[in-house]
Amino acid sequence: MAGDGFARDLNRERRAGTSRREFLKAVAVAGASSMLSAGGLMAQTPSPTGNAKPNRIDVHHHILPPPYMLRARDQILAISDRDHSALLNWTPAKAIEEMDKNGIATAMTSLGLPGVWLGGTKAARSLARACNEYAAQMARDHPGRFGTFAALPLPDREGSLREIAHAMDVLKADGVGLVSSYDNKWPGDATFAPVFEELNRRKAVVFIHPAVPGCCSHLMPGIPASTIEFLFDTTRAITSLLVNGTFSRFPDIRFIFCHAGGTMPMLAARTNAFVQRHKEIADRLPNGVPYELKKLYYDVANSTNPSSMAALMNLVPTSQMLFGSDFPYVPAAVTANGLDHSGLSSADLQAVNRENAMRLFPRLSLTTNPPGIH
Repeated sequence: MAGDGFARDLNRERRAGTSRREFLKAVAVAGASSMLSAGGLMAQTPSPTGNAKPNRIDVHHHILPPPYMLRARDQILAISDRDHSALLNWTPAKAIEEMDKNGIATAMTSLGLPGVWLGGTKAARSLARACNEYAAQMARDHPGRFGTFAALPLPDREGSLREIAHAMDVLKADGVGLVSSYDNKWPGDATFAPVFEELNRRKAVVFIHPAVPGCCSHLMPGIPASTIEFLFDTTRAITSLLVNGTFSRFPDIRFIFCHAGGTMPMLAARTNAFVQRHKEIADRLPNGVPYELKKLYYDVANSTNPSSMAALMNLVPTSQMLFGSDFPYVPAAVTANGLDHSGLSSADLQAVNRENAMRLFPRLSLTTNPPGIH
C-alpha cells in the first residue's frame, strides 16, 4: 500500500548521536510517566532552562510594532486566550530580557496574526512597510540579537513583489513571513505563484505562521482557534503547496512551518496515499511526497511534548528541526524547558537549538554576537 511505502521510506534514516528508535523509546517512557500528570511535559509548565550562555536561535519570535498594535489591536488580542499583559506591554527590551532568561542568542522576528492583509490593498502595503521598517531598525539597534522575516501582503501580487525587493535589498531582511491562508485561499493557489517564483529566484527563507481561515474560525464554542485550528491550517498550507506543485517547481525556497508541522506528521502517509491515487497530482511531484516533506523545516514552538516530538521525528531527521518560542504569545521557557528535557542527545539539541538555523542564516556567524556565543 502507498502508506506502507511511505512509512518504510521514512524509517530508513537514522540520526547522528541518538537514533530514531532510541529517541522514540525515550519519549515513550517519558510519555508513560509524565504526559498524564499535571506537571509533565504535556503540560509544558514554564521554568528556567538554566543555560549559562545564550546559544539558541529562535525562528518563531513575534514582535508587536506600534503601528501594528494601532491598526489591529483587537484582532491581535483575540487570537490568544492567555493573559494579554505580555502582548500589551511588549517592547524590544522585554523581548531581550526574555531571550536572555532562556538562552536565546538571536531571534528572527515576525508578525503574529492577523498579519498585514486587512483593510484593503493600500492599507496592507502601508502596514507591511511600516512594520518591516520597524523590525529592521530593531535589528540595527541591537546588533546580533535580531533578524527579520519581512511581512508581505501576499494576495496583492504587485505589492508583495515591491515589498520583497525593498525588504531584502534595502532592509536586508533574512526572509519573509507569511500566514497559512488568506481569504480562504491557501499558499499553493495559482494566484500566488508569481510571488513564490521571485522568492525562489532569491533562494529565500519563507516562514509560514498558522492562520484561522474564515471557514473554521468558530467551529467549537469556547475553544480558541489557536488550540486546534492553527495546527490544521498549517497542514492545509503544506498540502496546498504540495499538491499544487509549488514545492517541486520552486525548490530553492527554504520553507519553515510552525508547531512541529501542525497535524502533517500524523497525516503524511494518508496524504502520500492520496497523491499516489491521482496521477495528475503525482506528476507534479516527480521526487515524491516523502522527499518534499523531508526537505522542509519545522519549528518546535509549543510542541516539545513526547507525542508531538515523536510524530515529527518519525517524519523528518533532526536536521530539519528548529527552535522556536512563540514569544510573547507563549513564554519562551515553555518550549525551551520542554526541549531540554525531551531526551534528545546533546548533539541533536545543539542542532535544533542553533546549528540548523545557522545553515539557513549564515550571516549570523558574521554579526556581532552577544558575549559567550561562539
